[in-house]
Amino acid sequence: MSITKHEELIGMQKVSEAVAYTLKEMRNYAKPGMTTKELDDFGAKILSDFGAKSAPYLTYGFPGWTCISVNNEFCHGIPSEKKILKEGDLVNIDVSAELDGFWSDNGSSFVLGEDINQHQKLVDASKEILQKAIRNIKGGVKVSEVGHIMETEAKKRGFKVIKNLAGHGIGRSLHEQPDEIMNYKNRFDQRRFRKNAVVAIETFITTTSTYATELNDGWTMVGNKGGFMAQHEHTIVVTDGKPIILTEMNGIWN
Repeated sequence: MSITKHEELIGMQKVSEAVAYTLKEMRNYAKPGMTTKELDDFGAKILSDFGAKSAPYLTYGFPGWTCISVNNEFCHGIPSEKKILKEGDLVNIDVSAELDGFWSDNGSSFVLGEDINQHQKLVDASKEILQKAIRNIKGGVKVSEVGHIMETEAKKRGFKVIKNLAGHGIGRSLHEQPDEIMNYKNRFDQRRFRKNAVVAIETFITTTSTYATELNDGWTMVGNKGGFMAQHEHTIVVTDGKPIILTEMNGIWN
């Protein structure tokens, strides 16, 4: 969507506060020994208290309030009573929701407890790359240039990017134009970011894979060559200068 009046900005700020606060609290709540279903139930209660509804459930009938992916799962992991979190797990939580007709999306990968499996370097790379990408977004900048930044920064750190997952426009629904805000430079993509556009910018930084493939459950995605992926995501408003980061209170850069 494009923000055309103050009421729309207020609406986006409210739903963004709901998803950002929920993500932050879920990260703080996650502990070894807990099931991903318990963690999802905790997030569901917070979103409900805001009056917000799960975006993946509303849009796709996803079997959970939030997506929780663990270790080799890249994204869209289904919360489960059988999946128990362990010390050192690489966990990704993606929280998106609808509130009063407005939609917002954010996500974060983090290491649970001690970094016994050496995932922190990947997580830090993803965070730093998202920060650099967002700093370079303003009206008139080519969408593909942001992808170029992400891929270049990933390579510098010895990592790869996923070629078939992308950021997207958001606001009045979960996925809007501009779609396919990729993590690499598509030289055929001549689109430019427009001032006042609302977009969800996300990183997909990996150790070995370049494509994500779906498991038989119809949701969970893993790497075509295995390995691990870190994802971080903010919903922003594009301006002539510094973007407005609507989900900043999730604290993923702290």
